[in-house]
Amino acid sequence: MRLVQWLGTFTVSAAAMLGASAEAMNDYVGKKRPLVVFAPSDSDARFVRQKSIINGSRTSFLDRDLVVVYVVGGTQSHDLGPGPGMSGAALRSRFRASEGAFRGVLVGKDGGIKLDSPVPIAASDLLGEIDRMPMRRDEIRRRASDRP
Repeated sequence: MRLVQWLGTFTVSAAAMLGASAEAMNDYVGKKRPLVVFAPSDSDARFVRQKSIINGSRTSFLDRDLVVVYVVGGTQSHDLGPGPGMSGAALRSRFRASEGAFRGVLVGKDGGIKLDSPVPIAASDLLGEIDRMPMRRDEIRRRASDRP
């Protein structure tokens, strides 16, 4: 499996072009790590596999503040947390995802794209990427110092 990693954030000018829909994703900044999964249909084998991976690691993902947003065709749904307040079409536009392709995009709490994959992302890859994030390391340190 080849994972393409991108660093960077959505530019202010591009966000301004998308208006309020881009701002809706900002509700996650500092709070949640969205995994946005795009698929052409809910029967797509890659989509079924990604959902299975997510369902098999729910506790670990919840511990890491992951929220999953599914965009299937033109509809949007969510799991493990609140929805983004954006339509499926707005999410496709925001992430430049074509309607006929599968894609998984992990966004950090800072709003930047951390992982972008055309194939289902293994739980170990998602957890490893999240655990390397500076905010996650801070969360772990804070939790350890809060324990008696």
